[in-house]
Amino acid sequence: MDFEPKMWGDVEFDGLGYEFDPVWFLTDEDRALEKEIIDACQRVIRPLAIEADRTGEYPRASVDELGRLRLLAMIAPEDYGCRASSHTQVVMATEAIARYGCPSTAIIFMMHLVAVAGLVFRAHGNPEIESLLRRMDPEALIGTASYTDPETGGHFWYPKTSGAERVADGWHVRKTAAFTTSSGFADWYLTQTTSPEFAGDYADLSVFLLYPDEVQGNPGTWDAMGMHANQSAPVEIDAVIPEDRIVGWPGDGARSNDEAIDPLAFLQYAGAYNGVAMACLDVARRHALRRAHAQYGRRIADYATSQDAYGRALCEAQASRLFAYGLAKALDDATDGGDWTLYRSNPDAAPRAAFTSWGLEAKVLAAGLASRVSDAMLQLCGGRGYTRAAEIERLVRDARAGWVMAPSNEVSQQIVGRWALLGADAVDWWNQKVDERALRNELGKLNDEEKRRLVDELSGELAEAGA
Repeated sequence: MDFEPKMWGDVEFDGLGYEFDPVWFLTDEDRALEKEIIDACQRVIRPLAIEADRTGEYPRASVDELGRLRLLAMIAPEDYGCRASSHTQVVMATEAIARYGCPSTAIIFMMHLVAVAGLVFRAHGNPEIESLLRRMDPEALIGTASYTDPETGGHFWYPKTSGAERVADGWHVRKTAAFTTSSGFADWYLTQTTSPEFAGDYADLSVFLLYPDEVQGNPGTWDAMGMHANQSAPVEIDAVIPEDRIVGWPGDGARSNDEAIDPLAFLQYAGAYNGVAMACLDVARRHALRRAHAQYGRRIADYATSQDAYGRALCEAQASRLFAYGLAKALDDATDGGDWTLYRSNPDAAPRAAFTSWGLEAKVLAAGLASRVSDAMLQLCGGRGYTRAAEIERLVRDARAGWVMAPSNEVSQQIVGRWALLGADAVDWWNQKVDERALRNELGKLNDEEKRRLVDELSGELAEAGA
């Protein structure tokens, strides 16, 4: 297979070339778009990434580039004037933004496109949502998904501190989010709360679209080890919004999670953190080829130990990338190339949800990869790698975020393991199933008096509930 040179402006790219990219997954259209993204990264996004890491400035110019490339509404159907991109094109674009440009911008893009998926899932027949999708790229309207909860940490999105009520003017939405990317900078927000008429079942969820004047963000307060530009800060919502700003219908939120939010989130997690790992390999390659030891007359790249470390890291990266692209291809095959119009005729269709466990695995692999490869490439770069000028230390800090982003790798691995060992029903997404083995074990520790006291307490609760 012949490979053309990968260009970086007017010169050949000094990282890994196309022969180390899984180009067989990409169409000619995908490859042309990838070149456009690399060009935008070289001109705007990469320089701004370095500056934003120092200052924490929100990368608005990078967002504008994403709009110019028609990436902000890329998954929306063609009848909205959008690309109607495949899942493969999405993972390629996310990886490219993180690798050649800016990990923070990749996460901004990820959380935006996840929210777009929530909109597109139920856009048909809602003029407000359809209008937003049509304007998204021309006006570079960046959005975000505000789903996290301050009481549930790195677990799956679980809205304990939220709620919504039907009121005369539409919906009264209340939400507290622990971390929301683009907080205070987004042009629109997608949020999830417990539904109106909520009765204790946390699978009863609803999704709402809000605009900046209805959301209290916290711009400029994000202060973290890495990902300095993504401005992932708390959000408070206490607003009455119009009737047409519910996305779907009351109680549709869990299905939205399974079929729209989660599939895009996991796929883009994989793309973003595989991209960070590849950026580390690119930067380390440049350093290893340029830096020489005068006393030995050898470059860092000439040492067998460097070749071993680099080769091992690259092999691991390629395995994670192939997993992500393979998942994207499977999603494309199940949805006729990433079609989001299928829900118009069949609102209950769920072809994407069938790949949930694979998405969790893709997230775990990529986030773990970024952490390990960034550390290995810092070691390969040696003392100079510890300086800001080498860029690897910035990528090391950015790489660590993937592991703890919800659902954290620990939570994701536990879900996959429980699912594999005990079956899908054992996962218990909404904390509804009683662990009878654990319960009986704990009850066995009680003496007779303690059991009577517990029986009295439970009887009292039943009586109160009955009343």
